[in-house]
Amino acid sequence: MINNITDSVVYVGANDHELDLFESQYIVPNGMAYNSYVIKDDKIAVIDTIDKRKTDEWMANVEEALAGAVPDYLIIQHMEPDHSASIGAFRDKYPDVTIVGNKKTFRMIGQFFPAMETGSTLEVADGDELDLGAHQLTFIFAPMVHWPEVMMTYESSEKILFSADAFGKFGALDKDEEWACEARRYYIGIVGKYGAQVQNVLKKAAKLDIEKICPLHGPVLDEDLGYYIGLYDTWSSYRPEDSGVCICYTSVYGNTRQAVELLAQELKSRGVETVEISDLARCDMAEAVEDAFRYDRLVLATTTYNSDIFPFMKEFIDHLKERNFQNRMIGFIENGSWAPTALKIMKKAFEDSKDITMAENNVTITSAVNDDTEKQIIALAAEMAGDRKAGEEKTADLEEAQKEEAEKEAAAAGNKGFVCTICGYVYEGDTLPDDFVCPLCKQGADAFKPVE
Repeated sequence: MINNITDSVVYVGANDHELDLFESQYIVPNGMAYNSYVIKDDKIAVIDTIDKRKTDEWMANVEEALAGAVPDYLIIQHMEPDHSASIGAFRDKYPDVTIVGNKKTFRMIGQFFPAMETGSTLEVADGDELDLGAHQLTFIFAPMVHWPEVMMTYESSEKILFSADAFGKFGALDKDEEWACEARRYYIGIVGKYGAQVQNVLKKAAKLDIEKICPLHGPVLDEDLGYYIGLYDTWSSYRPEDSGVCICYTSVYGNTRQAVELLAQELKSRGVETVEISDLARCDMAEAVEDAFRYDRLVLATTTYNSDIFPFMKEFIDHLKERNFQNRMIGFIENGSWAPTALKIMKKAFEDSKDITMAENNVTITSAVNDDTEKQIIALAAEMAGDRKAGEEKTADLEEAQKEEAEKEAAAAGNKGFVCTICGYVYEGDTLPDDFVCPLCKQGADAFKPVE
């Protein structure tokens, strides 16, 4: 399938409806799109290859778009195999092509394809340009969005940002579905940990005149770009997108589920319009994680299990913490027949999370719901429903405080510190400890260099 994005930019990607799990973990009921693009000019550039599952289809699309011409450049923005696995086939077909990438790109090519001869290569740095004729390409490094080698490509004459995995979504292109839902699940699941890095890229993008965004998954975005960029700003700032309560629970024999259902009824009776409930043992956990990040309030309900918490709840909390869950209110419901400890364990899990407000009126069930439990549920519902105006004022104050903190960090980084060459994390201080480990990419002190 080829499609003209403009007179000189052609889509040559492929849909995959046979894939059951993207990255071997994310359910994709509507398949997946692997995107690739051809820019036709005095010099011809192909931007990224696709997954080996669709190499033959992609090669046929490229040949159709080229119409007998020979490409000059293969630009590698991202080395994850769903975008790089067809490099060898492309090199075999077009042995004189120049592969364009950065230092980390070529290191990974050697790791993934040790037997492949790369041939002609062009190593670029952040901000470097490549002249195709009428089209001028500028390379914008985007480390840890969501791999360290990632870069984007801006084409100035037609004002197109080739955004790598950013602004991508789950789903094949021949399925008509709302963008935000599957884009949110994709972002939170795959990129969500790296909000600070996404914010850095958004600042770079703000300086560009962009009319189209061409991601490596999902549709080309060419209308109302402020909407999409605004959502990315919200997601990467870890701000709630909507007002509502997400309730995630596990229940062995139905008693904890009963408490959750009572809580949902009570919340709605108190004016909470949106209450989303997920049974973590049976739902798509990625959707539950998505909802937890979407709404401003979360309730976790689970049983004590082997002096710990139920396994699905433990996994769910790990997903939240791994993705820097913050700026939310959390309430808790625990159940235990002889020594309930779930509440203590769940609260402790979020002790070091940023800007988390924990409810005071939490619920303890001893085996089954009773009159006392119902009173606790009513108290929790009242607290979680809260005063909306006060909550909005608190959110505004929090956003202002975060902005001030970010400005202070940026100012400090401009004067002193050490930057991780892998992911871009900045350590502030005159001396970097020898045993320091980067909190983002887990590299040691030898991966850092002084801030210039």
